[in-house]
Amino acid sequence: MTVVKEKVRAGQVARYLSFRGSTMKVLMKTTPAQILRTYVTLILLSTFAASFIWGINTLFLLDAGLSITEAFAANAFFTIGQVLFEVPTGVVADTVGRRASYLLGSVTLFASTIFYLVLWQQHAAFWLWAISSALLGLGFTFFSGAVEAWLVDALQATGYKQSLESAFAKGQIATGIAMLTGTVTGGVIAQYTNLGVPYILRAVVLAVTFAAAFVLMKDVGFTPRRRVSIIKEVKSTLKSSFDHGFRNPPVRWLMLTSPFTAGVGIYAFYAMQPYLLDLYGRSDSYAIAGLAAAIVAGAQIAGGLLVVRIRKLFTYRTTLLATTIGLSAASIAAIGLVQNFWVVLFVLVVWAMLFAAAQPVHQAYLNGLIASKERATVLSSDNLLGSSGGAVFQPLLGKSAEAWGYPASYVLSAGISLIALPFILLAKRQKAPSDRIDKATEPRPEEPPASASN
Repeated sequence: MTVVKEKVRAGQVARYLSFRGSTMKVLMKTTPAQILRTYVTLILLSTFAASFIWGINTLFLLDAGLSITEAFAANAFFTIGQVLFEVPTGVVADTVGRRASYLLGSVTLFASTIFYLVLWQQHAAFWLWAISSALLGLGFTFFSGAVEAWLVDALQATGYKQSLESAFAKGQIATGIAMLTGTVTGGVIAQYTNLGVPYILRAVVLAVTFAAAFVLMKDVGFTPRRRVSIIKEVKSTLKSSFDHGFRNPPVRWLMLTSPFTAGVGIYAFYAMQPYLLDLYGRSDSYAIAGLAAAIVAGAQIAGGLLVVRIRKLFTYRTTLLATTIGLSAASIAAIGLVQNFWVVLFVLVVWAMLFAAAQPVHQAYLNGLIASKERATVLSSDNLLGSSGGAVFQPLLGKSAEAWGYPASYVLSAGISLIALPFILLAKRQKAPSDRIDKATEPRPEEPPASASN
């Protein structure tokens, strides 16, 4: 019996050494530039696939026979799906692997996109739209925490020396380029064919995305914990994410801004499609709806390019975030108060640029306080809170638009977004190490968070 145990132990040691050796070979061959190229490629493909329908999604739902309230309720079920699945899929990323999570996301989005198309053709009942929207939310949760966690760990392991904002800004720019191309293409194709064709194209590009991730994406700087009980791991990771998330004051306060900033942002983007058509005076110009999404995409590119310059104007990330929240709220209010097509387009650009510039700063602040093994789950928790805001505010604001009009709903949205400001101020009071912009704040994967007390 002892001999058998020794042989088993020797085999385990051999496998461990073999794994460590293969890992070291991967690290020796991989550079930060390669990691960034892979990250940008995956962002480009996934956003390009998704954005085919972003300019027409609300119009697609209305064309399927849903009311305004039902259309935004269907979008709310998308965010409810994200709320339900964010943490479990974050656990998948932290146990099975970030690459596996991304591949599962591609497959789930492909299947749920086809389901969406079938429901549109059948003018299906609302409850079926609710299910399909929740499945779409599941697909995106496989992406959300996994890609960001994969990037940060891989950059740390390969000796990346620049700021995280610059890395995330590259992703923001890639998102804008892909979104600009995809939304314009989707809107034009819908104009000259029908609203269903962009969904077919989305499914095709998702298949390409799966193939690219399968070939290019490797778990670098992170060791998946595969031989574990998923149920036990969910419980353990939930406790860990709570300890390193909500019990860590600077992380907690910043995460609590997400329901109000991200939740309102989701509504403001999707409501823009029918609102601009009302201002333009034509309800059948899908190209105009696509133009709105394209403007947001172009502004995201500009915001991503400017974020590294803008951060030099501030000493603290929380100060920068508080400034963008205030200016964003003013922009959203102006969209509702100034009911002129061209003025609204201009203000939309300003709002989108502010939103785009704030996101990399938000990401850099959080990642500077999270240890590697909890990274995907804590980041998923942050996304979960943003999705929770969308789940609550989309039907509420959609109902207000149906009762009082889109302008009133935008003014209400501005007021809701300002609720995030007190939480930013509370985060600022914590004086977290990652708050100062002029210090090296890149996370060290094996170190505990900077603070874990109440």
